[in-house]
Amino acid sequence: MARDADPPDLTLCTRFHRAIELIGRRWTGAIVYLLLRSRCRYATLRAAIPEITDRMLSERLQELEQEGIVERTVIPETPVRVEYALTKKGRALASAIGAMADWAERWVELEAPARPAARPERAAKAASRPAR
Repeated sequence: MARDADPPDLTLCTRFHRAIELIGRRWTGAIVYLLLRSRCRYATLRAAIPEITDRMLSERLQELEQEGIVERTVIPETPVRVEYALTKKGRALASAIGAMADWAERWVELEAPARPAARPERAAKAASRPAR
């Protein structure tokens, strides 16, 4: 008679859980991805990340700074310039972000571009015409 194998240990690692919750937050991956390429000013990040709001970008940058992943540098010029860059801890995410980018390239399908919506006046005219 075959002996039942011990069930696998499915305990979630607390450190992994905390890391994935931090890096997996909406917009965080995009911010880290861009900062892996270059240090950036706030406006550059804002322009590069579609649909992110000023509030969300500001919150995510503050969270990443508090975690020691991003450093904020104020350059005392006129006007004052603020740049964001990854710390050593942040740059250590390069292989993980690279693996995600490779996975996305292979497995994530892009949505087809949306067809332009019919203009309301055309739709109203079409609806009011008798069927042929």
